[in-house]
Amino acid sequence: MRDGNLKQVGPAEIASDLLAWYDVHARAMPWRVPPADKLSGVRPDPYRVWLSEVMLQQTTVAAVKDYFHRFTTRWPTVSDLAAAEDGDVMGEWAGLGYYARARNLLKCARVVVADHGGVFPDTLAGLLKLPGIGPYTAAAIASIAYDLPEVVVDGNVERVMARLHNVHDPLPGSKPHLTELAAGLTPGQRPGDYAQAVMDLGATICTPRNPACGICPLRSPCVARVEGTALELPKKTPKKPKPTRLGIAYVGRRADGAYLLERRPDKGLLGGMLGWPGGPWSEEGAAEAPPIAADWRLLGAEARHTFTHFHLILQVRIADLPQGANPDVGQFIEPETFRPSDLPTVMRKAFDLARGAFDNTL
Repeated sequence: MRDGNLKQVGPAEIASDLLAWYDVHARAMPWRVPPADKLSGVRPDPYRVWLSEVMLQQTTVAAVKDYFHRFTTRWPTVSDLAAAEDGDVMGEWAGLGYYARARNLLKCARVVVADHGGVFPDTLAGLLKLPGIGPYTAAAIASIAYDLPEVVVDGNVERVMARLHNVHDPLPGSKPHLTELAAGLTPGQRPGDYAQAVMDLGATICTPRNPACGICPLRSPCVARVEGTALELPKKTPKKPKPTRLGIAYVGRRADGAYLLERRPDKGLLGGMLGWPGGPWSEEGAAEAPPIAADWRLLGAEARHTFTHFHLILQVRIADLPQGANPDVGQFIEPETFRPSDLPTVMRKAFDLARGAFDNTL
């Protein structure tokens, strides 16, 4: 259903209207310099911008805030992070998922300190040379931290551009076109604030469901609003169904309360994270791979988790291990140093099930 008349508005006016809206309605975020403070001369910290952007990949703002606060309290500068122990960083990251990001976080921090004197490069090309920084993150740092007119395109920006220009070609194939449209609107003045303004607009007004078109600062030039197609956009190519893999988590507890854990290889899923020993995960079935000979008892409940490309179902097996146990795989973590919060989500789910079973046998 059509909704009023379309107003022809140029890129400069669109940017001006959006910045005026952002100056009033910008979301308060711990890594962001508010527009009023920025206009008074406060500059964003590239370290905080970089850290927030890495954390926000595939994750929501609400989920990231507490992690960001803990990281910046414990490691307030990139030099502090570069000097951190790998296991400490992986432990603080536990629960955020996509653990390769945490490994790359450390690599990047150490390169910034070793090769750039603890200062992030202030060009897109320089940022792209850093470990773990791809085109989106580089553009975000260059734009937000250094106010360079780079094009920042996340899911919110894709949605705003698709609706503003009524683009019906589905994602991900339409991404280059949407990026080109976003580039055509990026202003030379205040590009960092503008990039954040588009993202805020998508997150708070031009939302996936029930967009608030009536109060949108880009209401007049929005083609999808006039054509009545906003709720259809952006269109997406249907995803293939995710396969299900099966595995076993062996949760062994020694007589003194120490748990048997292993640190997973740096490369691969959950790389570098602590976890319960177990065989490979397979669609064909769970592989038996006990880390030590013991009376392994199968729990009636399973730990279930969904990764980007597959669902995982873990059988949970538990065993009480003698004080002198000598496992083939992994090492015992003393009860005073073991923190369940250091485990990735799927391993913590298995632990929660095992702990309940252990407690019931006391």
